[in-house]
Amino acid sequence: MRIRTAIFVTLACVAALVTLPLPGATAVSAKVLAPHRAVYEITLDRARGGSGVSDMFGRMVYELTGSECAGYTQSMRFVTRMTNQEGTATLTDMRSASSEDAFAKSFRFSSSQYKDSKLSESTTGDAARSGPSGEVKVELTRPQKKEMELKPNVFFPIQHSMALLAAAERGQAIFQADLYDGSEKGEKVYATTAYIGRMKGAGFNKTLPAAKNADKLDTIKVWPVSISYFEPGSQGEDAAPAYELAFLYYENGVSRRLFIDYGDFAIRGSLKEIQFLEPAACEGKKK
Repeated sequence: MRIRTAIFVTLACVAALVTLPLPGATAVSAKVLAPHRAVYEITLDRARGGSGVSDMFGRMVYELTGSECAGYTQSMRFVTRMTNQEGTATLTDMRSASSEDAFAKSFRFSSSQYKDSKLSESTTGDAARSGPSGEVKVELTRPQKKEMELKPNVFFPIQHSMALLAAAERGQAIFQADLYDGSEKGEKVYATTAYIGRMKGAGFNKTLPAAKNADKLDTIKVWPVSISYFEPGSQGEDAAPAYELAFLYYENGVSRRLFIDYGDFAIRGSLKEIQFLEPAACEGKKK
């Protein structure tokens, strides 16, 4: 099982197909993400019969640091206790960290998953754009050494988040992109489509459940967003996504009201606490 956060994030619709911007600093550098640390409470929303899930609860802690000039680093720890239909409980601890430079030229990532305190999976790798056409070269070191080459139009996670926010600001209803985030042992690119709802103005945050320090979002615009993640080449008219993510996405990159649908079961993430952090300094930046 895997999860993506807010900053996260994109889908397919012929009626509003988006022309992808060139990778790198183009079209996304104007957005500024707010460094922050957010804590979400995870609960089970629903589970189908035969899913093997009867109950689930846990917590996710997400942290974003850096700045628009220094690049961004994000980390996440997602701990859940899942009970199956026989009453057996399993504790899952997922940890991930990644960093991107300010121009989406390089992306480093690592992740690990523990089941009942025992390491069950670990992934580490680097991706970089090289050459005049911007091909992405990936070097994996875990779980095994491997090299891959991806198409130039692939988005890294932070680059994708900025492009999604830029699309929302333009009033765009659909944003489509191929996303590489180092998941699935670092070997998969997801075809994503994001549906962006109508912007909700300043003050909407006041209508949501109270969360520590969340009042600082009261003056921030927000959009409801849903993203479907497809296996490569499977975006046909009747194709079902591998999973779907929905959330409220604030213009500074903060997310609330998470909903992740894995098909057989779905979970919700409710913001309980947020702490805003100082942006990283920009070396050599003129005052």
